[in-house]
Amino acid sequence: MINMTHLTHLNYFTALLGQPYVLTGADMAPFLTDWRGRYQGQALCVLRPDTVATVSAIVTYCAQHQIPMVPQGGNTSTCGGSVPDNTGQAVVIQLGRLNRIRQLDAENDTLTLEAGCTLQQAQLAAHSIHRLFPLSIASEGSCQIGGNLATNAGGVHVLRYGMMRQLTLGLEVVLPDGTCWNGLRGLRKDNTGYDLKHLFIGSEGTLGIITAATLALFPQPTQQQTAWIPVPSLEAALSLFHALRAQYDTALIAFEVVSEAGLALVLRHIPHTTRPTPQHPWYVLCELATNEPALLDTLPDWLAQHAHPDTIFAQTPTHRTALWHLRESLAPAQKCEGISIKHDIALPRSTILAFLADAAQWLAQHVPEARPIIFGHLGDGNLHYNVFVDTETLHTQETAIQQAIYDCVYKQGGSIAAEHGIGQLKRDNLPHYKSAVEMALMQKIKQALDPHHVMNPGKLLSEKPEGA
Repeated sequence: MINMTHLTHLNYFTALLGQPYVLTGADMAPFLTDWRGRYQGQALCVLRPDTVATVSAIVTYCAQHQIPMVPQGGNTSTCGGSVPDNTGQAVVIQLGRLNRIRQLDAENDTLTLEAGCTLQQAQLAAHSIHRLFPLSIASEGSCQIGGNLATNAGGVHVLRYGMMRQLTLGLEVVLPDGTCWNGLRGLRKDNTGYDLKHLFIGSEGTLGIITAATLALFPQPTQQQTAWIPVPSLEAALSLFHALRAQYDTALIAFEVVSEAGLALVLRHIPHTTRPTPQHPWYVLCELATNEPALLDTLPDWLAQHAHPDTIFAQTPTHRTALWHLRESLAPAQKCEGISIKHDIALPRSTILAFLADAAQWLAQHVPEARPIIFGHLGDGNLHYNVFVDTETLHTQETAIQQAIYDCVYKQGGSIAAEHGIGQLKRDNLPHYKSAVEMALMQKIKQALDPHHVMNPGKLLSEKPEGA
C-alpha cells in the first residue's frame, strides 16, 4: 500500500529537482551502504540537488515536516556517518552535483568551491594557479570536500599543514531550518565574535549542511624527496622521526609507519604491488618538500648515517606513486581480508609506546589469537590500530576488545577518534571518554540549532536527550 504522506513528499521533491534527481527503490542502493559494508540503511529517497537554493528548499521542507536528513558526499565514511538508519523515514541529500569551483584567488592564496567537489578537484584547481592544497588522503579521487569538512579530515600532511580545520578560512552552510549562512571569507584574521565555521567542521552533518568552503592554499614546493625506510621497531621509528624533525624542521611533511603484517596484506590482496625492500618488522614512508634546493641535497647522506642500509628513495614520480600506493592500499587490503575491529586513535607521541605495550598485553591475555594491524600517521600521533579476529570472536568480543583498546588510549591521554569521526561506530563510546561538561555542551549546541533532531540523527550524539 502506498503511504500517501510519503507520496506527497516525493511529489514535492520531484517538482523541485526533476525526476532524474529523486532516486527511489533499487536506484538508492549505492547510497544506503557505507564504504566498509558494515552499515546498511533505508531511506524515503535520495535527493541530488545542484544548487544551494535547492538544498535550502529541501531542508526548509524537511524541517517543516520533521523529515530526517542525512547529508552525503562521496560516502567514504568508515564510521557509518553518511548512511541512514533502517526506519526508511529519512531522505539522503547527496551533494555530488554541487561541484563548482567558484573562485581561485592567486593573490590571496584561496580557493572557494562547492561541497560536492572531490578532494582531487580541489588539488587540481590549486595546481592550475601554481599553488598547493595540501590535504591528501587515500580516497581523494572520490571523497568530497563537504565530507572532508564534516569529519575534519586529516591525512598524511597534517604534520606540516594541519587538518581540515586549519585549512579552512570560511564556510557556507544551510542550517537545519533552511536558512543559508554565507561565511565565505578569505581572511586569515577575523575577530568579530564567535568563529562559527568551527561549529560545523567536524560536526558530521548534525548541525547543518556545508554547501561551500573557502580554503587556504600554499606555495607549491619545488623540491621533494620520498624515502621508504626499514626500521626494527616503532621505538626506532619514533627516534628517527625526532632526528629528522630536528635536522629538517618543517621540510618534513609526512612521516608514515607501516607494519610488515600490514604490508603483507597489501601484497596479498592488491594487484600489481611489489615489495620495495627486503622484509623487515616495520617501515617508515617519509616525505620532505621545500623550496630550498640545497636542503634536500643532504638527505641521502644523512639517512645513510642514521637509517637502515636497505633504505630506498623514490627515483621517479612513478616510483613515488608506487611507494605511496602501498601505504594507501592498507585500508582496501584489510577490507579484502575481512572485517576488522578498527580504532582510529590519536596519542601524544610521548605516550605511543606505553599505549602499544598496554594494548598488546591486554590482547595477549584475553584474545591471544588476535592479529593487530598497525599503521598510520606516526608523525602526528595518529595510529590506525585494527584488530583481526575470527568471526565467532568478532561477534562475541568486539565490544570488549574495542573498549579495552579505548581504555588504553584514554589512560595515555589520547583520543578515540583522530580523523575518521564518530558516526554510528563510536557514538555510544563517546560519553565514556569525554567529560559530562563537554557532552552537555555539545547537546546544548545541537538542541539550539536543530531542536527537532532531524539533521543526520543517530550520528555523533545519541538520540534526543530526555526533556528536549
